[in-house]
Amino acid sequence: MRTYDAATALIVVDMQNDFADPAGSLSVRGGTDVVGVVNEEIRRARDAGAFIAYTQDWHPPHTPHFAADGGTWPVHCVRGTWGAELHPALAVSGPVVQKGSNGEDGYSGFTMRDPVSGATTSTPLERLLRDSGVGRVFVCGLATDYCVRATVLDALALGFATTLLADAIRAVDLAPGDGGRAIDEMRAAGARVDGDDERAGAARRPEDAAEPPADGAARTNAQTA
Repeated sequence: MRTYDAATALIVVDMQNDFADPAGSLSVRGGTDVVGVVNEEIRRARDAGAFIAYTQDWHPPHTPHFAADGGTWPVHCVRGTWGAELHPALAVSGPVVQKGSNGEDGYSGFTMRDPVSGATTSTPLERLLRDSGVGRVFVCGLATDYCVRATVLDALALGFATTLLADAIRAVDLAPGDGGRAIDEMRAAGARVDGDDERAGAARRPEDAAEPPADGAARTNAQTA
């Protein structure tokens, strides 16, 4: 059962246009559909007096994180653009933690990694949670196999009791099974998984999984027909 209180936080990961909207440059299949589910969790958390925080990719136009500059991903969530904005239907009821603004890999809501040196720096998220007396977190958003996974694993490493809301996430699935494997990894690391992880991972059903790029690189758009 999902029980929110003042010592609990809901972390909403990267519910941005480039991920959640079909027109986004790194659109996640089902991203728009999950907005309503996330909003219901936000309502429950808000009504119970829980802390709510949002993460937001906020990249510069050029960064080694992008394939055009030697990295992995298509250009996405460039600060100040439509793609970087939180989805317009998302209910925003708390602080927004931006990540990757100096060109870092910003997978986790808690930490960022320099894609060249490998140096890791912290975002303000942990301090926000500690200052609010939070000891337990629920995590939802996009995408299961990248930013949600990294945020959950960091939350566990920092000592937060962590629950993954499996009906309020969706996977990129660059390779068939990525979403399901990410859920298994989070569970094995100590996360509680609440909800429909079959639907959230999508990769446990091969017919629903995205085809991996032939050359192993990230494809321009994770949306499939």
